[in-house]
Amino acid sequence: MTKVSATVNPREQKKGNAYLYLVCLVAALGGFLFGFDTAVISGTVSLVKHDFGLNAVSEGWFVSCALLGCIIGVSCSGKLSDKYGRKIVLIISAILFLVSALGCMLSGSFTILILFRLIGGLGIGVASMVSPLYISEFSPSRFRGMMVSLYQLALTTGIVLAYFSNAYLASHAPNALDTSMSKILSTELWRGMLGLGAVPAGIFLICLILVPESPRWLLLKGKIQSATSVLIKIDGTEAAQKEIDAFTVLKGNTDEGSLKELFTPVYRRALWIGLLLPFLSQVSGINAVIYYGPRILEQAGFTLNNALGGQVTIGLVNVVFTFVAIFTIDKWGRRPLLFAGVGGAVFSLIIIGILFALGITSGLWILIFILAFIACFAFSFGPICWVVVGEIFPNAIRGKAVALATLSLWIGNFLVGQLTPVMLEGLGASWTFWLFALCCSPALWLTWKLIPETKGRSLENIEAYWKETH
Repeated sequence: MTKVSATVNPREQKKGNAYLYLVCLVAALGGFLFGFDTAVISGTVSLVKHDFGLNAVSEGWFVSCALLGCIIGVSCSGKLSDKYGRKIVLIISAILFLVSALGCMLSGSFTILILFRLIGGLGIGVASMVSPLYISEFSPSRFRGMMVSLYQLALTTGIVLAYFSNAYLASHAPNALDTSMSKILSTELWRGMLGLGAVPAGIFLICLILVPESPRWLLLKGKIQSATSVLIKIDGTEAAQKEIDAFTVLKGNTDEGSLKELFTPVYRRALWIGLLLPFLSQVSGINAVIYYGPRILEQAGFTLNNALGGQVTIGLVNVVFTFVAIFTIDKWGRRPLLFAGVGGAVFSLIIIGILFALGITSGLWILIFILAFIACFAFSFGPICWVVVGEIFPNAIRGKAVALATLSLWIGNFLVGQLTPVMLEGLGASWTFWLFALCCSPALWLTWKLIPETKGRSLENIEAYWKETH
């Protein structure tokens, strides 16, 4: 085992912190692309429907086909990232995003457009799993919550910028001229909206080439020298040695682990957390509220202008309150933020249902509680789900386990997307929101009974905790 003894001076520590932020921001670009690609579709649906003469089934397939790619991407990314490394799989996701954006922009038929939407879905699925995993493994324990929360911040920023870019292109498209660029930016505006994603995808790809591999993956593969070099650059030699020593104590061997370990008594609690927390974050109705929220806000008379409207308002609140998690998660801890955020979300959903039941669907009150729900989600469920899922699983199978947890999130996402219109029609808005509150509330029990406080703990310490307490 490599020994390192010297400590770093404050200047070197400051340089290490800057390096940490820079690398984590690069990885967080995966979240930005996830958010951008998911949200940009909202501005293209009516345009694509018109240009290709879509019926209701084809329109639904255009919107939802990326979800199939997401599920496939998540299912493959865990095993691939454990075997070949986090960095190479992130590079694959960047290539998928780039190919999808350019392919959608240049597609000559609806079938080709769907093909490239599926490719984009693969990129979303891979990035939604590997980006927060990489950040979690790369970050020192005292910064890990903040760094992983950057992923959620990037995701929400991507959503907002997609709304802004759609609005900008729609309002600044040039007059129709007989040129290819004019066709993209005016007569077939959706091509520009979808193609714009190639810019951040290209930046993501170039930056990923320059970042190192996850040090914990390097340790798992027995590449001690390479891991030591990265850890020293991040946090100094003394901290690097502690990380390596802790890893060595826990590591029985460097063989690839099996998901069967999660079903043993030692990790069963971690498995329940990993499956339930992401699922509950989706069945809280966040996507339904984001989807129907703009219409509610516009009915309430709250529009920034004709181009932006309620969608950007909700998106901005989502971004702003994510900063609450970034600045407090490593000070207050994961559990306090979850209790406060989930409790606030349940209360807001109940009040929204009451307002619908009373017919108060315009004015200030509906606005307040829609935005309150978004704010509560943004500083709790949104970022903390990714933080906790990236922390709780053992080193040897973290990639596969995080993929399983992320798949649970996408299943919840799918169910809400499919059932919300049915519930709104069959149950009405009041009971729909009350049902979301009911589905969201078990997260309070989960936080109280199962989720340990992981603030300030190394990943190896958390792994040891499961072995000590099972």
